[in-house]
Amino acid sequence: MDQRDEQEFAKYFAAKRDFVRRSAFLLCGDWHRADDLAQTAFVALHRKWNRIRDRAAVDAYLRKTLVRAAIDESRRPWRRERQMDRLPEPTPTEGRLDDRVATRTDLVNGLRDVPPKQRAVLVLRYFEGLNVAAVASALGCSEGNVKSQTARGLAKLRTVLGAEVETHG
Repeated sequence: MDQRDEQEFAKYFAAKRDFVRRSAFLLCGDWHRADDLAQTAFVALHRKWNRIRDRAAVDAYLRKTLVRAAIDESRRPWRRERQMDRLPEPTPTEGRLDDRVATRTDLVNGLRDVPPKQRAVLVLRYFEGLNVAAVASALGCSEGNVKSQTARGLAKLRTVLGAEVETHG
């Protein structure tokens, strides 16, 4: 890569790194893993940087790489194991969602229990504000698949949070 491409990439990286890191955190629920996922996505982008002709498509490429990295990482056998000091006891579900999801941490913890592909769809739809067609394009699947994954993901999130999740969009 020549000096001009390196400077362009450095400028793009500086502009997007925090947003990509936050998206990665919502996908995995852990800041250390989010850093790793963001780094993986930016390294993949850097490898292809000088071959990307349409600079308007860079965000989509980066988003798709990030989501795929998160889904691939979640499929690793050691990611399925969770160590607990004691068995979790079911808690009674009372009140509205505002009462239960008092902090962003509660929502992120709830997202951890949503399967990776459904979580990716929810993050792209409701955090990044993409429409169904854009999410389908980012994930390389049909719009119907995005709709069904959204419905299933919201249902799981409702179950996990024990209340009704209100969505707009």
